[in-house]
Amino acid sequence: MTAVHPPDTQLRGFVALLPAAARPYALLARFDRPIGWWLLYWPCAFGLALGGGAVSHWPLFLWLLLGAIAMRGAGCVYNDIVDRDLDAQVARTASRPIPSGAVSVRNAALWAVLLSLVGLLVLLQLPLPAQIVALASLVLVAGYPFMKRITWWPQAWLGLVFSWGALVAWVAVAGGGEMALPLLYAGCIAWVIGYDTIYALQDIEDDMLIGVKSSARAMGHQVKGGVALCYGFALALWGGALWAVRPDPLALIALLPAAVHFTGQVVTLDPANGDDALAKFRSNRFAGLLVFAAMLVVGTAP
Repeated sequence: MTAVHPPDTQLRGFVALLPAAARPYALLARFDRPIGWWLLYWPCAFGLALGGGAVSHWPLFLWLLLGAIAMRGAGCVYNDIVDRDLDAQVARTASRPIPSGAVSVRNAALWAVLLSLVGLLVLLQLPLPAQIVALASLVLVAGYPFMKRITWWPQAWLGLVFSWGALVAWVAVAGGGEMALPLLYAGCIAWVIGYDTIYALQDIEDDMLIGVKSSARAMGHQVKGGVALCYGFALALWGGALWAVRPDPLALIALLPAAVHFTGQVVTLDPANGDDALAKFRSNRFAGLLVFAAMLVVGTAP
């Protein structure tokens, strides 16, 4: 029996307290669903912590959090503009502000520009090399909404986008060139593919009907094994990054709590239950905290 999923956007939390005219715009930027900006933020925090800037550059934790909220919002608005016709055909997303008619495409574009200006303010707090790296991500961001139409692995493209903050943060505090950086970035990409495959399980039936591709569809009945492989690669690559910074077996033990959490996700995942998939996806906010703790311990160790 197919699970009934809650609407993608809901009037809850502080969004319900906003004036009626402002609510559709808050929903359009997914302010009602903080999990998205947490997942965008954690790689930024990983880069700051493992790059050794947790103490010397601590204000960047706050600036990058603001940037993650604003740019995730802008990205969601852009994505919804591009996907408005597809969203109207999927039960979970048909209530989004653009396909439902609550916000016009023109006003949505203006809202995306306003959110991007907040991102520009954050950009100006970074050193020039980090600014250049951050701006380079816009090419990937622009291409993401189209990936589900042309590849079975749009989650891999999302991994490139959502992991980019690790590069920006590392360059901001430590420069570049260290082997830890590409390992950190690659580990984040594998993590994103894993958790976004879980997220895609919610829409797998609708995606089949309208021809949208996803890693969840590509993995089919092997989805639990596929997610486990993604998480395994993430842990191995993050372990390599920690070792590159501090070649000590104790550094690898710092990832043990995250490894236990990921194992629990995979073992208890019910691919046929959309509510369970959403809960497992959201639990990656805590998984990110566990990985951040490992990066912080190793990055600040004398």
